Amino acid sequence: MRKATVKRETKETQIELSINLDGKGKYSVDTPVGFLTHMLETFSKHSLIDLEIMATGDVHVSHHHTVEDVGIVLGTAIKEALGNKKNIRRFGYSILPMDEALALCSIDLSGRPLLFYDDMGLRGKITNFDFELMEEFFKGLTLSAGITVHLKALAGKNLHHIAESLTKAFAVALRQAVEIDPRREGTPSTKGTLE
Repeated sequence: MRKATVKRETKETQIELSINLDGKGKYSVDTPVGFLTHMLETFSKHSLIDLEIMATGDVHVSHHHTVEDVGIVLGTAIKEALGNKKNIRRFGYSILPMDEALALCSIDLSGRPLLFYDDMGLRGKITNFDFELMEEFFKGLTLSAGITVHLKALAGKNLHHIAESLTKAFAVALRQAVEIDPRREGTPSTKGTLE
């Protein structure tokens, strides 16, 4: 089983997170940011990655530190759980609707940390959650996981729907990319490594 547990403690946040890439989408998520909790549960359900997370943070200052650091810890755990990346599919993609919203995600577990993110320049709040923090979450995740991610909102008006479609598209694409390919033997790269 490809599993990892990661802890991160700073003056701003305290996070403990465990994942199982070969899970069933079971989750236990406890964060002080309600919308972040909802997105993490959504991520687990649609990626089929089991996720346990306990996070606290200085939300009296802002949600920024907690959201960003949870992304960093999740990305670190994904990287650790992938190990040597042997026999994985490596690539995953999804174009996913959420009512009027539509999102595209394409992932390469390349070992090269790059995020190409486009949310149509929309700004606003989802309850008390700043929509622009979605980019900070995915930036932290992508860079710490060492992967290439193209994540783009293609349509939408409701910020909740757009955020959820981005999260679901990412989850479905990641599910494909981390999957073991029964036809694959070894590392999916002509270089012989994905680092």
